[in-house]
Amino acid sequence: MNLYVGNLSFNTSEAKLREVFEEYGTVTSARIITDRETGRSRGFGFVEFEDDAAALKAVTELNGAEIDGRTLTVNEARPREQRPQRDRW
Repeated sequence: MNLYVGNLSFNTSEAKLREVFEEYGTVTSARIITDRETGRSRGFGFVEFEDDAAALKAVTELNGAEIDGRTLTVNEARPREQRPQRDRW
């Protein structure tokens, strides 16, 4: 199961994100989304669990929890919407 994690501090690393979520089960991936041009965190990321029950427990326990001074929003990730391709100049 893939989880959306929002309101991350710009200082939170992928390693820290993985560490926090691994308390609830086996994490298969943890990634923070970065700005394409600057490489700076966009303040959200995704954590994927091997086990759905562990993921649901993490949602229950970590939604509203504070990490690095920020209150997290954690929920099941929705599938990415298909957007029309933009013309490049």
